[in-house]
Order: sequence, then structure tokens, then C-alpha cells
Amino acid sequence: MSTIPAVPATATTQLRARRLGIDTRQEAVLYMSRDCPVCRSEGFETQSRVKVALNGQAIIATLNVVEPRFGLVGDGEAGLSELAWRRLGASEGDLVTLSHPEPIASLTYLRRKMSGGRLGPRAMDEIVRDVVAGRYSELHLSAFVAACAGGGLDFDEVVSLTRAMVAQGSRLSWGARQVVDKHCIGGLLGNRTTPIIVAIAAAHGLTIPKTSSRAITSPAGTADVMETLTPVTLSVDHIRRVVERENGCIVWGGSVALSPADDILIRIERALDVDSPGQLVASVLSKKAAAGSTSVVIDIPWGPRAKIWSLDDAERLGRFFEGVGRMVGLDVRAVVSDGSQPVGRGFGPALEALDVLAVLQRAPEAPADLRERALDLAARVLEFSPDVRDGREVARAILDDGRAWAKFQAICVAQGGLRAPPRARLTHPVVARQAGVVADLDNRRLARVAKFAGAPANPAAGLVLHARRGEVVAAGEPLFTIHAESRGELDYALAYASAEGDLVKVEATRW
Repeated sequence: MSTIPAVPATATTQLRARRLGIDTRQEAVLYMSRDCPVCRSEGFETQSRVKVALNGQAIIATLNVVEPRFGLVGDGEAGLSELAWRRLGASEGDLVTLSHPEPIASLTYLRRKMSGGRLGPRAMDEIVRDVVAGRYSELHLSAFVAACAGGGLDFDEVVSLTRAMVAQGSRLSWGARQVVDKHCIGGLLGNRTTPIIVAIAAAHGLTIPKTSSRAITSPAGTADVMETLTPVTLSVDHIRRVVERENGCIVWGGSVALSPADDILIRIERALDVDSPGQLVASVLSKKAAAGSTSVVIDIPWGPRAKIWSLDDAERLGRFFEGVGRMVGLDVRAVVSDGSQPVGRGFGPALEALDVLAVLQRAPEAPADLRERALDLAARVLEFSPDVRDGREVARAILDDGRAWAKFQAICVAQGGLRAPPRARLTHPVVARQAGVVADLDNRRLARVAKFAGAPANPAAGLVLHARRGEVVAAGEPLFTIHAESRGELDYALAYASAEGDLVKVEATRW
């Protein structure tokens, strides 16, 4: 986190710091009494942005004004949220200095974008720098995300945003060697191919330091899934040791600040439940470039219930990824894939981890669709290597002879140890109301059931799908089973599934 220059202390603007123990997530918040002399003299109001300085360190915090009769903070106190307290390194009773922050020049560019204007490289650099430095409030961040949503960013703006995001974070270097990577744009339930692909590629000898994200709008992200099996919050030095030893890793990208601006913007996108194509491309490629990747496969599922609805849109997005990749020095190959129904059986961190383990261990009950999808994508990754002609054949051999499972275990051990995924305390099946053929599965609404059940916050929560499209089911046969850790979450998920109706649509057959 960039620091903000502190200002000299004056007696009239100093208050004693008080730790309130309030979790405000990623926003630094300051609490002052309405009767506080500093609050009055400086003209601070609720939602004012206030510079708070201590021992040469300063942050900008959002002010919440407290009514005196509640006694939360005294007239001479500055209450601080947990994030503000940590960033200042404060101790109880420290004198903090309050002042108005300097004007944020990049807000001029933000207003231009909100009015439909374009942002050049300099404007994007300044906005991203201020975002990372903590100068933007939650309102400013939301305005930026909203202004860029939909088709709000053209090609050149996405290139500028990608470069700006890389410039404001750490960057890994792996020397002159080729570094491969893979990413799926999401929107397809259970599509947890990454751990399998990393194991196959690393077993072949390719370098694949995979930094993955947590869930944004889905029941699980790859980092959430892997965290049920092994530690994923690793330091840069630890990541280097793992990759040097095993050729690959699967870690949470947010732990190494490769693209801190992206982590901030993703948090806002999650709250708004939006996915902007331009920000998606910049988000993915900035992290790939920062991770030191040279060659990247992008999986773009499409289908009526996926994130991308049409084949034309999927192909257009693929060309967008490849074009921006060239501009930032990446060899990107987009793979347009079938996103018409969920992949695998389990949806939620631990349940998806069980599917991954089943494929790697070549278990008879392993979901065939997850295996085949992983092999397809692993083939494309392997084909970056000049010694591979038929990537599918090589990938299948590595998986079938156990090399991929051995490599996955070795990677997990290097990251801190391999453990068994947790199991939920409560389960409840949802059954077919009539006999027939499964005609459709609703990706989005099934994902909501898994989230209502507690995923991904509760790693064991989610659902297990029992029926696939085209399969025949009997009346009363389970279509899916909800897994939850609490009765309240289980009841909530069941109520939603009941109210929504045909999440798994069964059509009666005529014999």
C-alpha cells in the first residue's frame, strides 16, 4: 500500500486514537463525535475524506460522525476501524493528526469517463495509482467500476488499464525461460480444471506458477478450492521455492500483491455483481504479466446460462484477449468451449476439490466431463512447448500413468502440506417431482443455491449434482444434494430451490 505524505502536527487538529474493533473490510474508517472541536473547526461531515497521520505515516479515511449520547468515542478521541488501525500502526492513546487531504487530481479523469469520455495512458496511470494508494473512497471506486462496465472501455483503454495495473504491483521474474499459464473467465459452475492442468504441465517440465483468484460471483474460486487441500497464502519467496522445486504452484494471487489495483476493483465488482469485459481482460492479463507468464491459454465457456451467451461474443472476447496480450508482451491463445451445463458434480470449495482429486487419482467415479475438459486445455498449454506436437496425447499419458497425481501431491507438500477437504455437517437431497429426462440445468440458479448454503465462506458448503442433461430420472430420485454447515443456511438454500422451481428441468417422457 502506498503511503500518503504526513503533515506537521498542530495542537488544534490532534486527537487520541481509540481502537473500536470494527471490521470495515478494505475501507479505512474514522469515527468522531459530533461535538468534537476538531470535527467542528475543520468542517468535517459524515462521509468526509480525512487525512489521519501518525509518526510520519498517513492514510485517508472516510468519516462517520457519532452522536455523543451513545458514548462510542469522546470529544477528544478519534475512533479507528481495524484496517485504519493496522495501516497506521497505532497504539491506544497515540496522538493522531487530522487534516483535509490534498485534492485528488485524477477525479477529473474519472468524471470525464463517467460522462462518456475516453481515458489515455496518463489518465489511467493516475487513476490506478490513486486507487492503490487508498485515495479513492468506496463511492469513487464504485463510480469507476460502473463507468467502465459493459462496453465502457475500448481496446486502447484496456491496454492502458492493464499496463497501469501491472505498474502498481509486484512483478515476478523467472529468467529467460518460457512460463506458461491458464485462466478461465468463469461463469461455468464446477469448471475446476486448473489444479489438474498445473499438475500435468509441471509434470511435463513446463514452468507454471499459477496465481488464482477467490470467488467473485460463484460458489468457489480456484484459490478457495485449493485452500481446502493446501495453504495458498504464500510469500513471494515461498512461491519461488515451490516453483524451483516442482515447476509449478497454485496460490492465491492476492497474497503477493501482483496487481493490488485489481484486488480492489474485484471487491467492488463483487459487491455490484457486475463483470465488465474490458476490466475482465485487464484483470486477467495484468496478473499474468505480473506473475512473469509468457504464454497463456484463456478458457472462454459460452452458452445460454454461462457468462458469455453466444458463440460470436465468445470469439470476439477471445480476439480481444489475444490482441491485448500482444500489446503487453504475452502470447495468448483463447479457447472457446462448451458452457451449456455445469462441469463435474460438486459445487463449493471442498466439493470441487473432491472432484479434482478423483480425476487426478483416476478414480472410477471421477467426473468424465471434468477430466476431458482438463485434458483439452492441458493439451493447449503443453503445445506452447516446441517438443509437443499432440498435446492431447501427452496430457492423457501424464494423467493416466499417475505422473500428474504425483506432481500434484509434491506441489501441495511444497506449499505446506496436503490435507483432506472438510465435509459438511448437514445434507439434504432435492428430488425429481416426476419421472422423465433431464432437459436443462440452470448454471446461475444452481450457483445461488450453493451460495445460499454457505459457499464459499463455509468451505464444506455447496451442492452435489446427481443428474446430467439427457439422463433419465425416476420420480423421487435425487437431482442434487445441498451441503451446509448450519441449519439456517440449509433451510435458506432449500427455500430458494423450492421457490425457483426447475433448477434441474425434467421433462416427462412418452413411451
